[in-house]
Amino acid sequence: MGRKFFVGGNWKCNGTTEEVKKIVSLLNAADVPSPDVVEVVVSPPYVFLPVVKSSLRPEFHVAAQNCWVKKGGAYTGEISAEMLVNLDIPWVILGHSERRAILAESNEFVGDKVAYALAQGLKVIACIGETLEQREAGSTVDVVAAQTKAIAEKISDWSNVVLAYEPVWAIGTGKVASPAQAQEVSWFSFIYSINSWSKLTYVFHISNQKNDIMMIFGAATLKWLQTNVSPQVAASTRIIYGGSVNGGNCKELAAKPDVDGFLVGGASLKPEFIDIIKSAEVKKNA
Repeated sequence: MGRKFFVGGNWKCNGTTEEVKKIVSLLNAADVPSPDVVEVVVSPPYVFLPVVKSSLRPEFHVAAQNCWVKKGGAYTGEISAEMLVNLDIPWVILGHSERRAILAESNEFVGDKVAYALAQGLKVIACIGETLEQREAGSTVDVVAAQTKAIAEKISDWSNVVLAYEPVWAIGTGKVASPAQAQEVSWFSFIYSINSWSKLTYVFHISNQKNDIMMIFGAATLKWLQTNVSPQVAASTRIIYGGSVNGGNCKELAAKPDVDGFLVGGASLKPEFIDIIKSAEVKKNA
């Protein structure tokens, strides 16, 4: 059985009640491939989780954008993993670059959050990636190594983890991620951690030169998995990309042999998100 196509949408800090209802209505009315062809996960702001969860079509899933590092209590403004479980929210995003940069979340703090969320039964999208300053200082590998190591030291079972690589320096700066730069990080991530993984979905946020990056990354990682882990794990590991995916390029990107889906930002708030979901048919018919 092939790897199921995956399309995720991160709504970030956007929307009003009425806007969210319109997005949900759009998703519910859409004619999209069946759940056996594509897995869809959307991540609205926390205050909209109940309305999205209760009104979204059942085959689509919902993710929170953050949760606290331990059990709830006197932590004003925080959301605990237990609260998400109580709301029947299956996914959570942790260690996003914006929280690392703006709220100074350290590698160790993110590692603790990932471990605690997993222990409560949540599935985790754990984000890693270097800033522009770190890239220009030649620290990419050291930064990503430290971020990944901090997570790997706290968990042993990666079956419910999605690792999301964000080249923060390439987002909104006009600078371009070359194939060599993307491969530098992808090789590290697999070589460092895959020994203890049984099944893992890789989510890579990339900006430009997507086709070359995807071909290099996908082929290299699948080959590495086949050689160093097993053909079975290589066959079941989905490699998905995002950051610059839109309705205009999704079919071309989905046709790439080792592209198993997308993680979508701004376009997930627009009608073109339906086109991105439908691009799963390209993979099905390949």
